[in-house]
Amino acid sequence: MPIATPAQYAAMLDAAQEGGYAYPAINVTSITTINAALKAFADQGSDGIIQFSTGAGEFASGLNVKDAVFGVITLAEAAHRLASKYNVLIGLHTDHCQPKKVDGFLRPLIAATAERRAAGKGNLFNSHMFDGSELPLGENMAIAQDLLKLCAENEIILEVEAGVVGGEEDGIDHSDAPADKLYTTPEDMVAVYEALNGLGRYMFAATFGNVHGHYKPGAVKLRPDILKNGQKAVMDKFGAEAEFDLVFHGGSGTPDHELQETLDYGVIKMNIDTDTQYAFTRPIVDFMLKHYDEVLKIDGEIGNKKAYDPRAYLKLAEAGVAERLGTACNDLKSTGRSICGKV
Repeated sequence: MPIATPAQYAAMLDAAQEGGYAYPAINVTSITTINAALKAFADQGSDGIIQFSTGAGEFASGLNVKDAVFGVITLAEAAHRLASKYNVLIGLHTDHCQPKKVDGFLRPLIAATAERRAAGKGNLFNSHMFDGSELPLGENMAIAQDLLKLCAENEIILEVEAGVVGGEEDGIDHSDAPADKLYTTPEDMVAVYEALNGLGRYMFAATFGNVHGHYKPGAVKLRPDILKNGQKAVMDKFGAEAEFDLVFHGGSGTPDHELQETLDYGVIKMNIDTDTQYAFTRPIVDFMLKHYDEVLKIDGEIGNKKAYDPRAYLKLAEAGVAERLGTACNDLKSTGRSICGKV
């Protein structure tokens, strides 16, 4: 199947909300990691979300170019072609875009989809994230309102964030955020709904103590009840139809019972990056250690071309990422629930 149409992507999110499961949203940086994601989703019979960060775009565009927009568009175009060989639905998303990057990153990507639509080719992207969490909530929502209107014109879903996801990832560092900023209040959640309702479809990354990166057990104090209380506050005031499609950032290392709680409270998308980065690198390290004298030309020897051919270890990396992402599908209960062919 090609990348999901806007209608199919909306149906994916609806199915997850109604079915009590979530999609792993994997950050990718290359053809290899796109293929790993597609393999995992297909092997698990799960639809899923592939997403790109500004850093991934810079990396993908090459050392001499370092153009985030150009790199992300290149990766998205590759994903469209590669996904056509698989029988699951895939949504394309971009990750954290801070306010200072909106004009240079987010708006050009929305324009790229608009250009494709005008040419009759359909959307390049299904959704984008605007991360205005560094701003006071009122300023955050003012920008989000403008972006949501623009996205809605192009059948794109906008992801927003209120509260701060702790830790550091891909150049976004909130490791020193005050503790109270790690928890979105019910009042904030009501304010987000009031600001965005009726402008277009959106997802909401409410924070409940979650952090980017990987930490030892007990180091992160998650409070999934934050999501429960916030959803209740919104639905008590505006009705059941006001339930948020929630996004879980910083899910690496989360215990199973807390993952299940987030699903119970309306999480339909969970980002995965740290764990899949490790799953990519670990088999490469293992290969290098086992083939040290073959991948290096030591003491005048010539090494072993079959060992230092990048394909030898990148295939292992692809398989490692696919295995870890498959586990995420199982944990989030999306395995075997593809709606491909049904919408």
